[in-house]
Amino acid sequence: MFELEILDGGFTISKLNSWKDVPEGRFVFAAATDSEISLVCPSDIVPGDIAVRDDGWSAMRISGQLDFSLVGVLSRLSAVLAAERIGIFAVSTYDTDYILIKTADLDHAKEALKKSGYTFKEKN
Repeated sequence: MFELEILDGGFTISKLNSWKDVPEGRFVFAAATDSEISLVCPSDIVPGDIAVRDDGWSAMRISGQLDFSLVGVLSRLSAVLAAERIGIFAVSTYDTDYILIKTADLDHAKEALKKSGYTFKEKN
């Protein structure tokens, strides 16, 4: 099992009107398709001119760098949370995977993941 780490602060998932609205910050994940521009960032740096926003998310990441040959990492995590009826919003970077969970569900999610053998990195 992988070690997980809870990121500090609250997060917002939003839909932007323009790519120029993507802020710089501590944690910013933006993706564009032919039909939308999505943004995940700390709630305190969400740009003012957005199409829609959904506040109240917490984020966790898999600690360390994941090798591209690994299979089923998100699948196993999401299966544990799905069994508990906890919805997720997942994003991946070159190094690792992030799972956003509604803050109201965070304690329940941590408990379910611990019961399934996952550990959480302690903060210094």
